[in-house]
Amino acid sequence: MSNPILQVKGLRAGYGRAEVLHGIDIEAQPGGVITVIGPNGAGKSTLLNTLMGILPGQGSILFRGQDITTLTLEERVMSGMALVPEKRELFGTMPVEDNLLLGGFRQMRQGNAKWRSRLDDVYAIFPRLQERRLQLAGTLSGGERQMLAVGRALMSGPDLLMLDEPSLGLAPLIVREIFSIIERLRQTGVTIVLVEQNARAALQVADHGYVLEMGELSAQGPAMELASDPRVIETYLGTARKRP
Repeated sequence: MSNPILQVKGLRAGYGRAEVLHGIDIEAQPGGVITVIGPNGAGKSTLLNTLMGILPGQGSILFRGQDITTLTLEERVMSGMALVPEKRELFGTMPVEDNLLLGGFRQMRQGNAKWRSRLDDVYAIFPRLQERRLQLAGTLSGGERQMLAVGRALMSGPDLLMLDEPSLGLAPLIVREIFSIIERLRQTGVTIVLVEQNARAALQVADHGYVLEMGELSAQGPAMELASDPRVIETYLGTARKRP
């Protein structure tokens, strides 16, 4: 097995004096998909925000073997990390294509003369965005906004893509489409950290899973094993779906 692209040890983080994460250890392999599932308030978004440098944390975060624990948000972006936040954070009064071009900041800063050509890659993954490239982002449907948020992150050419609740608030049909896109993203070689309440769908696309409860990991293992774990089934997947 290759060296992990992301290795987190003893991560503690929170808001002010209120500690939310109590010593988290996770790792992700290059080109793999890991998922962190758990109930509301477990600390899932706090974990991603700390990994991205939005929140300060204690412990160690190694990215491609280098300690980035003290790096700023911008430095982490420039190193090859990208986060699609739960609220998408799009520029609603700007066209779709302008939102995407803003995502190319890293490539532009690195002097990649062909950075705009990444638009073609994003449009190949999200044909609907190409159809709506001149439409204001604020007028898109919920599923289209999620596609735009992911597409904007991909414009930076990240090695590590973190997705915070990508299925939140979407209709079941659109949720299936979003998860099929995550499976396609795996084929591009990008490593994905997926935070989800939809545990069933998340475990189906992931290689490895972590269960986060009250700021601590209560279980972890290969995603297929977690999906058949009686406790995970009862708590997150529903006992009616349990197989003998």
